[in-house]
Amino acid sequence: MILESFLAYFHLVAIFTMVVFMASEAALCRTEWMSAAVIHRLVRLDLIYGIAAMSVVAAGLARTFWGYKGVAWYWSQPLLHFKIAVFVAIGLMSLKPTFSFLRWRRKVVATGELPPEDEVRAARRWVMLETHLLGLILLAAVFLARGVLTR
Repeated sequence: MILESFLAYFHLVAIFTMVVFMASEAALCRTEWMSAAVIHRLVRLDLIYGIAAMSVVAAGLARTFWGYKGVAWYWSQPLLHFKIAVFVAIGLMSLKPTFSFLRWRRKVVATGELPPEDEVRAARRWVMLETHLLGLILLAAVFLARGVLTR
């Protein structure tokens, strides 16, 4: 039971870390706040967000393999497959803002030019969409933990 508690703890810490840095990106990615320092910070935040997302996957896999319910139970659940599918979709969507932030940093270092407002708004829209889709994963997680819609 102690192992299960630690696995759940590490999974939750990774999720909260990911959410904090995702929300930080959404907060900073605004046309009215854009500056060279903000662009550098966005790249750093995005890196930490990516590391946290990988930690979520690692902790989740650890829970399925070493957790109380076991690998057979978890991997037979459609809700787990739904969570993974949405997580992968969010990961793929996050590539657009990531590449934008990196391109903006290269440009601001080379020329000092800030990104156009429409690009900043587009990147923020992607980050906000990711953030909202994360809510579906959390709902599925609650259902899965309580045995709702499980086999």
